[in-house]
Parts: sequence; C-alpha cells; structure tokens
Amino acid sequence: MSDHAERMSRVDNAWLRMDSPTNLMLIVGVWLLEPAIDHATLCRRVEERLLEYPRFRQKVVADALGSRWVEDEDFDIEAHVVAEALPQRHGLSARAALQQRCGELAMTPLDPARPLWQYHLIEDYDGGSAIIMRIHHCIGDGIALTSVVLSVTDGGQLPAPLAHADEEPDGDWLARALVQPLTDLAVRAIDLSGEGVALSMDLAAHPQSGGRQLARIGAQVATDLGALALMADDSPTVLKGKPVGRKRVAWAEPVPLDQVKAVGKALGATVNDVLLACVAGAIGEHLRARRDDPAGKSIRAMVPVNLRPLEQAYRLGNRFGLAPLLLPIGIDNPVERVAQVRARMAELKGSYQPLLAFGVLAVAGTLNTAAQEALLGLFAKKATAVMTNVPGPAQPLSFCGSTLRQSIFWVPQTGDVAVGVSIFSYAGGVQFALIADEALCDDPQDLVDRFAPQLETLTWLTLMLPWGEAA
Repeated sequence: MSDHAERMSRVDNAWLRMDSPTNLMLIVGVWLLEPAIDHATLCRRVEERLLEYPRFRQKVVADALGSRWVEDEDFDIEAHVVAEALPQRHGLSARAALQQRCGELAMTPLDPARPLWQYHLIEDYDGGSAIIMRIHHCIGDGIALTSVVLSVTDGGQLPAPLAHADEEPDGDWLARALVQPLTDLAVRAIDLSGEGVALSMDLAAHPQSGGRQLARIGAQVATDLGALALMADDSPTVLKGKPVGRKRVAWAEPVPLDQVKAVGKALGATVNDVLLACVAGAIGEHLRARRDDPAGKSIRAMVPVNLRPLEQAYRLGNRFGLAPLLLPIGIDNPVERVAQVRARMAELKGSYQPLLAFGVLAVAGTLNTAAQEALLGLFAKKATAVMTNVPGPAQPLSFCGSTLRQSIFWVPQTGDVAVGVSIFSYAGGVQFALIADEALCDDPQDLVDRFAPQLETLTWLTLMLPWGEAA
C-alpha cells in the first residue's frame, strides 16, 4: 500500500458504503457554458486546478478497519474527463436529452478502481457546451464541493496547501463537540457556529454557571435525541414508496433573487423561508394534479446543515448534520405557508438534531454494512425528500474563457427516499432543480415548473397586504 495512504473518516466511510441499487451516493451537477469549449481545454484546466486537491488524485482502498485514500499511481485524465455527444432521440429537445443523460449518469456507478469522480463534456449543446460533473459524496459535502469546483473557474482562488497533520479526525471532533461538554466541565470553549448553524457550547469560560449550562445542554440533547428517535413515519403521498432505481431530473429557469428577498423582507421572513414555502406549494399543486389531495398534510424533508466554518470547506470530507423540516404542503394560502415554514425553522434553531444526526453517521461508519443499512433505513422511513439550499456567487463566472450561464446540481437520496430538491443561488438568480425516482415521480418537470408561479402568486399577495404589516 502507498506510503501516502490516509485513513478515511468514519462519516465519509458511511457515505461510501451507502450506495444501493436504487440510490447511488453521487452528487451530480451541470454547467451550461457559452461559447463552447473543447475536450483538450477542459483536460488542461482540470489538471492545472482540480488536481491540486489531493483527494481528486486518490482512489479508495478498503481494509479490515474501513477504507483509506491512496494515491492512484496509474491516474489517467482521459478516464475522468470524457467527451461525448448527446444522442439524437426522436421527439426530444436538446434540453430533454441532456436531462435524460443526467438521470442515466446519476445511476451509473463510478469505477471503484479509480478516484471517484468524472466530468462528461458535451462540446456542442445549445450554442455552447455542457459539462456533467459526478462526484461521490464520500469525497465531500455540497458546501465543500461547491467551494472546490468554483475555485477552478477563471480567477478562482486555490487554497493554501492542506496540512494533514493539523486536521482532526471526525470522531475526535465529535467527541469534543458533543460528548465531552456533557461529561466534563473542564472542556475548552467550543464554537460550532458556521454560516449555516448556530450552536455554541461554552462551559469552561464561566465555570461557576457550568452546572446550569450542563443541565440545559443535557436536557436539550435528550429532548432532541428523543425527537429524532420517535419521529413518526412520513405522510403517505404518491412521492413516498419503493423506488426502482431509475432517475429523472429536471430544472427550471432561474427566478430573480431580489424578488425573493423583497417578499421575505415584507413578510418578516428569510430568503430560505420564502423558497421553502414555494417548494411546499409546488409539491402540493403537483400532488393535486395527480389526485393525491395534500389537504392537512405535511411531508418531512431532511435539510443539510453546515457544521464547519466556510473558510475550511476546501478541506473536503463531510461535516454536515441533518435537520428534519416539515413542509406544509396542505396549506393553500401562500402567505400562511411562509408563516408556517418560518415557525418551523425557528423551532430548529438552537436544536442539537443536526449534530446528533452527524453522530449517527459517524457511528454508522463503524458498523458492518447490514447494521449500517438498518440504522440509516430508520431515517429514510421518516422523510419523503432531501432538500438542500446552497449559496453561490453573486456575479457571473467564466470558465476557460466561456461564460457560466447556468449552474445546476442534484443531491443523492438514501434508503427509500426518492426525491431530491436542490436550490442554488447564482448571479442574481435562484435555480430550482429536482431529481426523483421515475416510479414515484415520472414527470419531475411538472413539479419544477410549478415553482415560479408559486413565487409570483406569493409576490402579488404580499403586494396586496396593508403597507407596513408583516404576515
């Protein structure tokens, strides 16, 4: 084995072993570029920038203790940057053909003997080019991979070389962040507040109040752990069932971010509240069109929550928890729906559930495959969708001299969860995308196309409210 082998963290190992016949743990993205670029240009950029990150030159080697990252001594750029043409299929537009290809690749395993990523370049697409990116989730989470992928654009900044010696194993981090504050008043102050989670455990700074603080944390953790363990199975809808392992993807044209911000400000809500309320409304309308009445129902979406400072995203790996959010799909009134989402998001703030979910993944990474599947299967029964909202650059980017006009990605689902919702803000717009198993959502474009009308209706209703009054 290589002298440069590095032990894979327990959480990353859990993601590695989470692949199943119906859900592969692949983060899939698409870049639409104008004008076109060629294969040789893309290969040069990948070699110059992406391969500066050691993880993209390493393959995974399993051993008795788990898995290791090992330098691929036979690395071949041609195996990872592949040129292909979209097949001409009767009755399919270029966009529909690209979506179909993305769905196919989302369920096409990567070569386990090579580093677990691949770029597919379609040189001629809609007056430009399209790049389909596939990266296994064990390499990193959405925040980390967004940071890395954007750093390879024109003018992107590569981070300082990684200093592996000062990186902390996930088990040590988890113990210091959660277990020790519950058992040892002498623990140093720990700040887990990144831009995405606000959790602070500070006992040593005020030892005289440590007992009270410890009791408060212990009570909160016990409550949140019980809430995770006792979550009821999700509401039955046509989106909940047994997937078959064939994926379909869809996306809509971006909606103006300024419009979303204005509605949120008028209603005393965040941008995220408004977007999630529109997602809930779109899902409700999609179900009604299929004679599945959502009245009085909510569905649960597992929402990733970042657990590390954004400036450390380049380190890769998975450092996020999962927060269970109930989406009020049965509420017709869009303004009331925003209020409900806002209230439910407020309940999650200060909760330890994302950190506890991270702990579950860490534990799962130490179990045998059957035990891991059983543990994670419990979560899958409780949710209908995985939903992620990633902030991107406010200004348009260029790549190899071409303009990146649209950036789309999809998150993987685990167990029997069959729907993944992705929201990405970029260059003043908000991109809404969906991936779903065809057995449970055979027309994801219908659901995606209902998003913008939901925002328009909410905007008009907000304008009709008395001035100066929130929802």
